[in-house]
Amino acid sequence: MKTLFSRAFSRIYEIPRKSLFDCPQHRQSLVLTANSHSSIDSNPKEKVDPFSLVADEISLVSNRLRSSAVAEVPELSSAARYFFEHGVEGKRTCSMVLLLMAKSMDKHKPGSSFSCIQDTSRVQLRLKQKLIAEITEMIHVASLIHDDILDDAKTRRGVGSLNSVFGNKLAVLAGDFLLFRALGALASLKNNEIVSLLATAVENLVTGETMQMAATVEQRCSMEYYMQKTYYKTASLVSNSCKAMALLSDQTPKVAMSAFEYGKNLGMAYQFIDDILDFTGTSASLGKGPLSDIRQGIITAPILFAMEEFPRLKAVTEQGFDNSANINTALEYLWKSNGIQRTKELAAKHANLAAAAIDSLPESSSSDVRRSRQALINLTRILTARNK
Repeated sequence: MKTLFSRAFSRIYEIPRKSLFDCPQHRQSLVLTANSHSSIDSNPKEKVDPFSLVADEISLVSNRLRSSAVAEVPELSSAARYFFEHGVEGKRTCSMVLLLMAKSMDKHKPGSSFSCIQDTSRVQLRLKQKLIAEITEMIHVASLIHDDILDDAKTRRGVGSLNSVFGNKLAVLAGDFLLFRALGALASLKNNEIVSLLATAVENLVTGETMQMAATVEQRCSMEYYMQKTYYKTASLVSNSCKAMALLSDQTPKVAMSAFEYGKNLGMAYQFIDDILDFTGTSASLGKGPLSDIRQGIITAPILFAMEEFPRLKAVTEQGFDNSANINTALEYLWKSNGIQRTKELAAKHANLAAAAIDSLPESSSSDVRRSRQALINLTRILTARNK
């Protein structure tokens, strides 16, 4: 169902096939900046709490999401609203990142003779930016619902997965319903460039899931394949949405690309930590069972790094993980290796690249903009230091 949606979307808006982050000059400048930051500053100049800066707006987005998920059929409403209800709505990390990015892109200059006009324009811009956050959350939750169906997952966010509570058929329909609600909201922006960005993200989500499902043994053991799949499944949505926030703010292409790079690298770093927690976390902290990836035959960075140290681990991987003996053998190799530590270092590298993208933005005289940018930098450290 997701593939049909993606294809239809692609035909309508002619999505460019070249990856949006294939920009050698921009990538080189970010790498140079990131290399000057051996690690994220553990004592930032201003200890800004990212959540507190946008808490009110996140609350508004959450309320809007619950309203957007209402359907004519009560059963569909219950299923579509499931992950937007209080207690199971998650941390709203994606909304926090996007709303902070919106604030960090503000070009409003108070005190001018046209301040009244500017204020009206600013309010309209904020409404559009909040709508981008809502659209992104709907796409994100729809993808989680579909992934849980494919994986036959039993839990999500510490509660029963939608498919286990409502059944696969209604879960599929709920996911599709959210996708098309997101499509309707996206169309209301009447901005083809923004539509193309979010359509690309949806296509990437489908591509990433297919890559994971259809991977050969050689592909499962390839770090390059894993990195591309991780970008598609985890980082594409937030990176394209961050770029959308910059474009809505009428920023330059260079600034928009910096916003994209922040989202891309933050998303990658976030997933690397998730991959570590799958081995080191508990059911209570993860909201799902540990070792869920390897039990499904999904090979992630810690095992890939361990494989470099212990090539015999590849033979175990080729046999598959349908039996517990192979899982135990893989874990033995993992704990003897530096796989966990190297994955932490990979997460730190991408967190530094994300911070470098914010550091590369033009200076602003607005204290609100500066605080929002500092919050985005602080967030790179917070998300890579988490234990759940």
